[in-house]
Amino acid sequence: MSTTNQQPPNPRSANQRSANQAQPPTTDTGESPTELKRAIGPKLLLLFIVGDILGTGVYALTGQVAAEVGGAAWLPFLIAFAVALVTAFSYLELVTKYPQTAGAALYVHKAFGIHFVTFIVCFVVMCSGITSASTASRAFAANLAAGIGVELSNSAVMLIAMAFMLLVMAVNFRGVSESVKANVVLTLIELSGLVMVILIGFWFIAGGNADWGQVVLFETPGDKSLLLSVSTATSLAFFAMVGFEDSVNMAEETKDPSRVFPRVMLTGLGITAVIYVLVSICAVAIVPIGDLADNETPLVTVVNTAAPDFPIGGLLPFISMFAVANSALINMMMASRLLYGMSKQGVLPGFLGRVHRKRQTPWASIVFTTALSLVLIGYVSLSPESPIVAVLGGTTSLLLLTVFALVNVVVLVLRRDTVSHGHFRAGTVLPIVGVVACLWLVLPVSSGRGAEQYTIAGGLLAIGVVLWLVTFVSRRGKPVPSDAIADAERADPRA
Repeated sequence: MSTTNQQPPNPRSANQRSANQAQPPTTDTGESPTELKRAIGPKLLLLFIVGDILGTGVYALTGQVAAEVGGAAWLPFLIAFAVALVTAFSYLELVTKYPQTAGAALYVHKAFGIHFVTFIVCFVVMCSGITSASTASRAFAANLAAGIGVELSNSAVMLIAMAFMLLVMAVNFRGVSESVKANVVLTLIELSGLVMVILIGFWFIAGGNADWGQVVLFETPGDKSLLLSVSTATSLAFFAMVGFEDSVNMAEETKDPSRVFPRVMLTGLGITAVIYVLVSICAVAIVPIGDLADNETPLVTVVNTAAPDFPIGGLLPFISMFAVANSALINMMMASRLLYGMSKQGVLPGFLGRVHRKRQTPWASIVFTTALSLVLIGYVSLSPESPIVAVLGGTTSLLLLTVFALVNVVVLVLRRDTVSHGHFRAGTVLPIVGVVACLWLVLPVSSGRGAEQYTIAGGLLAIGVVLWLVTFVSRRGKPVPSDAIADAERADPRA
């Protein structure tokens, strides 16, 4: 993959000239004027990406993946990494070409200019972030109760989760520097837990106690074929790889995004892939598959088997607590920036684009997304055993994989649009591969997903359609979003 230089002017149609005139003014590094504070450098961005990907997934999914494929649990993580990597190339071309917040929804809007499609993409991405953050806050409260050894009622856990989400809102409102620095601390804590598992696993393996035969042993449940079992396991493992796409929503708060994003995003994906593979290899080499499969605390079982005297049972709830706190913070940052960006683009109501004059943070979007999360926490707490909780990871990856397939299409559609600064290029083959791979993990026949995931996703999309109709009616008589964007940018004296 390479970076392109500014291309010489070519004859273009009136529509293309108009589209390019509508581009916001940028510097030669791709930075555009923004109300938000550019406070994120390469190191903070790397920790943001690593921390977002290394959420609660790796602490809970290893056993479920092993239940699908047996000892070869590392293979689905590798395949999931490959699918994420291919899609990351498309994201890199788009974020370096259009270094603005709003991510996938912005790219879809630029490619098609269809309000309905843009709104649904925005809603799906936002919903996945808020739902994940809300569930993470619930897990935070449950792990806190387990860590201090106190049995709390469901209502008490709900109140702790809501209080925690309000704390996340305060950190998010305080400023992007404070939010990302908090992410640094939480990322280091969750990394320490995984490094501890890997080191203890290596110590056990070095003593000649590991069963290496399990590492290459495929065991498929029931009458599933090997291909379907690997696809099902990869669908689960992919939830652990999502998060890199959240970083593009921080583009307006990143210094020199066109130069920084490619190497930082690819480095972050590589680091997390290595950690996942090492953790999964240690797990299947140390613990019998029967004890690992469907284990809700697989890493605790791994360490207790390798080092029974190590007090991991008391430490892991607190490590998990910080890990889910990190996921909640990053997802709420992403969701609020997404709403802010789409409001500035004219796709969502204007009040969501308001920025606090002193803190330079999108306070209206932060309050709105926090209110939604509180409603979700209350809903989940009323029925803690509901399918929404049980299949949250699968539903989130289902929604995001659908968006990823669309992003891989969009990067090819937007090739006809040129910009004045150099940017990353993903080529033509990789986006096509990305579309096929993402759709393979989305379709029920090939992915092996349960019906409940499609039911929940369908319900969420139905809510999105209702919200779109409300927005459409409220905009009656006003310019359509694409015209509003163009008019606003032409009116900008800097353009």
